[in-house]
Amino acid sequence: FVFYMANKGPSYGMSCEAPSRIEKYDEGLEERLVEWIIVQCGLDVGCRDRGRLGFQLWLKNGVIHKLVNSLYPDGSTPVNLPENLSSMVFKQMGQVAQFLKAAEDYGVTKTDMFQTLDLFEGKDMAAVQRTLMALGSLAVTKNDGHYHGDANWFMKKAQEHKREFTDSQLQEEKHIIDLQKGSNRGASQAGMTCYRRPWQINSPALPQLLGCSHLA
Repeated sequence: FVFYMANKGPSYGMSCEAPSRIEKYDEGLEERLVEWIIVQCGLDVGCRDRGRLGFQLWLKNGVIHKLVNSLYPDGSTPVNLPENLSSMVFKQMGQVAQFLKAAEDYGVTKTDMFQTLDLFEGKDMAAVQRTLMALGSLAVTKNDGHYHGDANWFMKKAQEHKREFTDSQLQEEKHIIDLQKGSNRGASQAGMTCYRRPWQINSPALPQLLGCSHLA
């Protein structure tokens, strides 16, 4: 197998930032996804006929299951794939459903997930491409040693940056929040004048309040 990824003209799809939604089937993206799957799974995935129909049949006849299994740790096979796929429709659809479950467990969001019939009957192969792109992006982002191929084929997903705080920092932050809320815990209002109560001009305490002792 000869890999021509770098000699195919302008890069798009896996080698640059892909759109979050793939609205229509992309034959150029099909070629790139096929290349990744072969590198990821090995040559035993066989060949497929070019075009949407060929891609659909190739994937649902066991290739898509091998792909998701290859991203899990050795010995873990979330999709149990028999040597000969059953010709019974409900069992074949069950295999696709197993892939979707494994992909969701891997981290693919529901908004990036195709429906069973999108692949099984070829109703929306653009949605299938979108799911595979999301799967590849997650594999690159996780960087756990199970992804095979060039790391630049997929964009890494934004990762959450968590900050660790000590107990003393958390207590200090809580104290600040309490003060911002107007907490008077530990404080006394003794001797304070009511906000709405007007001062009495002839009050004997007025000079002391104004700091003018000579007026007393």
